[in-house]
Amino acid sequence: MKNGQLPGVWQLRYTPAPGAQFDVEMLSFAHLRLMDRSRQRTRPQRPDFHVMGLVQSGVGRHTADFIDHPLRERTVVWIRPGVVHRWTDVDDLEGPLLLFAQGFPPAPGPAARAAADVFGPACWQLDEDTWELAIRAADHLRHEHTAAVSNPRLASVPLLAHLLSALVLRVLPTEPAGPPTGTPSQHEPGHEPGLAPGHEAEHAVFRRYRAAVEERFAQHHHVRDYASVLGYDPRTLTRATRAATGLGAKQFLDQRILLEAKRLLAHTDLPAARCAERLGFHDAANFTTFFQRQAGLSPRRWRTRHDGGGR
Repeated sequence: MKNGQLPGVWQLRYTPAPGAQFDVEMLSFAHLRLMDRSRQRTRPQRPDFHVMGLVQSGVGRHTADFIDHPLRERTVVWIRPGVVHRWTDVDDLEGPLLLFAQGFPPAPGPAARAAADVFGPACWQLDEDTWELAIRAADHLRHEHTAAVSNPRLASVPLLAHLLSALVLRVLPTEPAGPPTGTPSQHEPGHEPGLAPGHEAEHAVFRRYRAAVEERFAQHHHVRDYASVLGYDPRTLTRATRAATGLGAKQFLDQRILLEAKRLLAHTDLPAARCAERLGFHDAANFTTFFQRQAGLSPRRWRTRHDGGGR
């Protein structure tokens, strides 16, 4: 089984619609229901692309990495690549739904940084004034996308990318992340608040560390390993990570490993020893100790509590 694959989860890969060969696609909740008569959307799924929805009307529910989110008017949903989620109930929802490939927002920039945030929030509410501007931004992107598909002469990938970036910036939560609460979608360890003057270098260090963790968390469990690869002192990584997330570098790394451990336990039938092996633990007992310390439950008890949640 390759890293990132979960047998009990529907693996989705980004494939542009025929005639729309762009790294962004505009749909709607109504379109989702029309395409999905068999209700596959209620199954656990793991896209390798971004999915963003804006709820204009209706009520429903969405589950992302074991957190259940109520959906109502002015809710923004953002499922990032690799997140295991399911549309628990979207039968009554209306509003735009867009898909875009990782890396499509132009980099560097705040929109690209938000898109790279593997621990970013999955759902939040916008106030009325911000919501109105967000819908206008989504409409602008939809009109340009429709024009690009229907008339290739008008197609402009840079324009679509910048309009997507504008929408991302418009819908981002304005409140800074709160203190860690122990669940991946709530503590938001990848959240990057507005850069304070003089802190750009620290945030650049954190972004490099975050990317390295995402690539190697199943092999390297010590900050010193990342420090060696990236050419920094471990204390530099700790300062940069704390400035960006409120967590130390080791806490950030442990939370990423814990999240993947939960995904394996919930969405596969692998015994704990095999989960430990997949995550780079050389001893199953060490994995059990790590999980118990981080989650407050043994892997067995945690799996029992979440059994039937999508496997």
